[in-house]
Amino acid sequence: MFPKGVAIVEGHQPIGSRDPANMTSTKKLLGTTPINTQISVCCRTSQYFSQFRSAFPFRCSPPIPNKAGSMEDTPPQPQAAHASPPFPAIFTPPSALSSTSLRGSPTVPSPAHFSTPPGPPVFSSPLRPAAVPFRTTPISPQAVPFASRTASSSSSVSLPTSSAPHTMNGAATPHSHAPSVAPSLEDSSIDSPYVLFSARKVLKQKKLLNAPSLGFGALVSPGREVSPGPEALERDPRRCLNCGAYVNLYCDVLIGSGQWQCVICKKLNSSEGEFVVSSKQDLVQWPELVSSTVDYVHPGNRRPGLIPVPVLRVSGPIFILIDECLDEAHLQHLQGSLHAFVDSLPPTARIGIISYGRTVSVYDFSEGAAVSADVLPGSKSLAQESLKVLIYGTGVYLSPIHASLPVAHTIFSSLRPYQFGVAEVSRDRCLGAAVEVALGIIQGPSAELSRGIIKRSGGNCRILVCAGGPNTFGPGSTPHSVQHPNYAYLEKTAMKYMESLGHEARRHSTIVDILCAGTCPVRVPVLQPLAKCSGGVLLLHDDFGEAFGVNLQRASTKAAGSHGLFEIRCSDGMLVTQVIGPGEEASPDSHETFKHDTSFCIQMHSVEGTQSFSVSLETKADIRNDFIYFQFAVRYSNMYQTESTRVITSRLQTVDGLSAYLSSVQEDVASVIIGKRTVLRARTASDSLDMRLTIDERIKDIALKFGTQVPKSKLYRFPKELSSLPECLFHLRRGPLLGSIIGHEDERSVLRSLFLNASFDLSLRMLAPRCIMHREGGTFEELPAYDLTMQSNCAVVLDHGTDIFIWLGAELATQEGQTQAALAACRTLAEELSELRFPAPRILSFREGSSQARYFVSRLIPAHKDPTYEQESRFPQLRTLAPELRARLKSSFIHFDDPSFCEWMRSLKLVPPEPS
Repeated sequence: MFPKGVAIVEGHQPIGSRDPANMTSTKKLLGTTPINTQISVCCRTSQYFSQFRSAFPFRCSPPIPNKAGSMEDTPPQPQAAHASPPFPAIFTPPSALSSTSLRGSPTVPSPAHFSTPPGPPVFSSPLRPAAVPFRTTPISPQAVPFASRTASSSSSVSLPTSSAPHTMNGAATPHSHAPSVAPSLEDSSIDSPYVLFSARKVLKQKKLLNAPSLGFGALVSPGREVSPGPEALERDPRRCLNCGAYVNLYCDVLIGSGQWQCVICKKLNSSEGEFVVSSKQDLVQWPELVSSTVDYVHPGNRRPGLIPVPVLRVSGPIFILIDECLDEAHLQHLQGSLHAFVDSLPPTARIGIISYGRTVSVYDFSEGAAVSADVLPGSKSLAQESLKVLIYGTGVYLSPIHASLPVAHTIFSSLRPYQFGVAEVSRDRCLGAAVEVALGIIQGPSAELSRGIIKRSGGNCRILVCAGGPNTFGPGSTPHSVQHPNYAYLEKTAMKYMESLGHEARRHSTIVDILCAGTCPVRVPVLQPLAKCSGGVLLLHDDFGEAFGVNLQRASTKAAGSHGLFEIRCSDGMLVTQVIGPGEEASPDSHETFKHDTSFCIQMHSVEGTQSFSVSLETKADIRNDFIYFQFAVRYSNMYQTESTRVITSRLQTVDGLSAYLSSVQEDVASVIIGKRTVLRARTASDSLDMRLTIDERIKDIALKFGTQVPKSKLYRFPKELSSLPECLFHLRRGPLLGSIIGHEDERSVLRSLFLNASFDLSLRMLAPRCIMHREGGTFEELPAYDLTMQSNCAVVLDHGTDIFIWLGAELATQEGQTQAALAACRTLAEELSELRFPAPRILSFREGSSQARYFVSRLIPAHKDPTYEQESRFPQLRTLAPELRARLKSSFIHFDDPSFCEWMRSLKLVPPEPS
């Protein structure tokens, strides 16, 4: 999908033909079977609410389905003969030896991590009902309440508590370790909440620092929201006139003249007398000279008609697009999710509702007690004249919740299942035409005017597509059958159309999220470009039940900026060799350039806290300086449609000693960066097999370059400072991202796309699962993700990012009272772990020996195959088991060919690292 060099999406393409359509009047009866004959006119009908209510109940709200059985009887889906969907863009800047050139080849990935078993923490949260289908979540998904460790030396676990943690430079810290004074500038051990480096120090030797097996890089989340956030300054920032870098706390300031020296190019710049003070201590009055992160709100660029609200979040309108071609069971689940979704929205939120099948039905809120819909043809793009007739008419297609909530419930209840006896994959769905109509209404009647004159609604708009099948009718459609003789060409044409439509949506500050559910293949390669290019996501669900409803709600409340430009600058001698994330390389005319600007610029699809960029870095030559500086800046339109710039500056110390460098490696961060570089290249099933072999070679190369050889042996010992990396990479090798746990390529490709764009916390959990055992008395103990946790008298929670599994032992399951208490506690823990996560994970619970337990077992390392002494060394909890329990545990395992972690290491001629 991506060329070898830089992935650049070329200019905007037209969104299909716009032939004028005749505008006459035709009836659409609400609550009846969706129209499945082509309608070539724009029609408008209404039916009074009193008549409607006599035929149909006011509100249909079916119970939420039991997710535990959601995948049990799902038949395997056929493999679609198509290319894999587009991945987040990979940006490959230059690797020339001059600071003015930036061409080069991408570097290759590097290793991983895992934690050791801590003592059992007490579960401090009170028990609550196991299922909480839809509850209002915080405004923006952030890191999970019990945060993953970011340092290799951290091995303790902190379960969720009701009190908020202290913050230190924006990062969560334990209450007992809250700092009493600000850290000095020399202290590089404090992690920024926005930037995580793979190592806290930089090795001076070029050969080892640039070793592709380990590598050096950073994970940057420029749009992340933390509390308290950085100080906002309502003025333009001071920038270096030579390279464009921003003034920051590491700049030397000449207090007599007010000049400041740029840390990137070392040139002096004038402050026009602003920084002239009597002493260095007086410089603290400028936040940019004190804090590593500063937000600038640019004055004079607020949109006309905008009244900024400093406290309340101003959200843009939300369009809900509903698939009309659903069977009865799926439709009932969808109706329940939609009813709960609109109930969760704030009263001021504006919504619009569109349903699509063979036609596009736009629901009108102007009648009050009555419900009406305008029906448009779905066979082709709507002509501009027809769209103007619709928009300039008397219809109200976007209405605040407080005025339209009863009507919205009535519309959802009026939906009827598909009744024509056609197979799901063969039903006509005009998804592309429906998105076009939604964009036209969002754009409004003054679309032809300059954007600066339009009175905006106060935030990014969002289109939420609820899809149960592929787009098979109208613009961007593919044939019903993948066996069509011209399918490959038509699919490629459809992908180009969806990509163009996604760019058009992004140009109008509209994000398109596509939430799919059901058993019908949706043809991910066709739909993925629409979500990706608009800055949204495509998600797959088993059904339209609980997880679907939660994701619908969280997608609508995500804080998002638009028109983001992400700039990366670093000290002379450092090169950005690869960037992976949700964006594309920016064109030179899209940003301000300076005389000697060596920055690498990325045009972001959207600016959200749930995203991150993986930045790979190299050095041109051996480093001689004591510090290396990095600056990350993102300029974007925030939720108030105000231009803002966030500037993040970091400084890392350089070291000569290899041991000091390896001790500073943050194994979790290094694991995620390596994982993203590896998964990026796994675009097909055959690529995944190659990447597994690449991981084997990477592990061997790290041991050869950074480890030691065992005396009188050909074996190599892995460096003790990186002891958790191999186990994390082993999880990646056999997990759903590269392994064969998930059967359908569509599911694997969606997971990979999510992983490549995800924040550090979610990426780490998708890479290596977290295993927590429930103990008697309501306590939990975190253990390695080994199959030795499957003890019949216990319950276990396994968090694998997009899935959370609750496993109940057979012995525990026979004790009904204890089973219910353990299940409720585990369910509550699972909900707390994922409370702020997007996408919300699927939560499945099952008993030992059930067919669904295979989802749980397949993600655990088969450590039962190791000798007893190795089991006790890596899984100390075994020592606490009585002999009869150990014997019972040993006899419960079924032999299969998958190697254990230790067996895999030995097959590579390496000594398994000692657990840290």
